[in-house]
Amino acid sequence: MIILSIKTDQEISEAGLFNRGNKLEYVKWQAHRELSSTIHKKIEGILKSQNISWNNIQGVVFFEGPGSFTGLRIGASVANALASDLDIPIVQTAGSKWIENGIKQLANNPENRLAVPKYGSSIHITKPRK
Repeated sequence: MIILSIKTDQEISEAGLFNRGNKLEYVKWQAHRELSSTIHKKIEGILKSQNISWNNIQGVVFFEGPGSFTGLRIGASVANALASDLDIPIVQTAGSKWIENGIKQLANNPENRLAVPKYGSSIHITKPRK
């Protein structure tokens, strides 16, 4: 089972590709304010490095947070869009073993279809300036 992992809760973002729990490729990059324009390129790069197409992905593991509001929102949007478009399961996890736990969850419950970020606190939105 080819699984894509996505972690976008901090300035350093991460994406990985796994086959039955074995790491095939994993990248970390300084995404910060460029996450929305770099995440697809990074995922595409790890797929190409392993000669795997988008359609070969069979599940997505998303790091749910807590963390950056915008980073988690972008990561969840990408993860959910891929899961929906490819009609594959998605799980959200947290903690130091988030990938391992996510892979186990996918094996045990392949029907999950939506990941929702957990920001860790209430969202603070500033009022627009006049």
